[in-house]
Amino acid sequence: MSEKEKKAQEKTDETLTKDVEETQEENVQNSSAETTEASEEKVDEEVKTETEEKKDLTPEEQILSLKQEIEDLKKENADLKDQVLRRVADFDNYRKRMIQEKQEAFDYANTSLLKDLLDSLDNFDRTVDAAQNAQDPKVIADGVKMINKSLVSMLENKYNLVAYGAVGEEFNPDLHEAIGMQEGDVENEQLAAVYLKGYKLKDRVIRHAKVMVVKPSVK
Repeated sequence: MSEKEKKAQEKTDETLTKDVEETQEENVQNSSAETTEASEEKVDEEVKTETEEKKDLTPEEQILSLKQEIEDLKKENADLKDQVLRRVADFDNYRKRMIQEKQEAFDYANTSLLKDLLDSLDNFDRTVDAAQNAQDPKVIADGVKMINKSLVSMLENKYNLVAYGAVGEEFNPDLHEAIGMQEGDVENEQLAAVYLKGYKLKDRVIRHAKVMVVKPSVK
């Protein structure tokens, strides 16, 4: 081989080596999130071994080897890109599914409560129908009281809704909303009248009781 051919061969080898290095760098960057220190050491060892093996190859064989390595790296890079795209698509589908399930949970959160209230509504309808032909108003009143008792029992036992507020209870601004105040013969502020009951859901106040407060007289 002439000196000119040797230089041309070296230039070709240098170009191919540069292509391999650039392809390897691109592949490492695309898969850096999944590459561990152990795998990097393994790759370095394989590259070192391959480099030593290539010393025994002829220039033509080295060129073919480098070309094959480039093709392998391109294929590996394409596979990694495909995996990334698939994971992005899977995550997007998961995110959309979570949003839909969250919206459905919000839309139908009160389904159980509303189904339980239907029985009370049915009883009210029956009471209204019966009132049209009732001769004794007490019968209607007793029917309404029965519905009220059943409704309150269901809300308390099944949903932990508790009513509070009764005349004589000590006034508590955290529980009661005073809409009026008067003086009286009492030692501490207490409820003189309850205009609207308060309600707690478990331990949380969801409606303050609206009350009239009586406070100790100024002496």
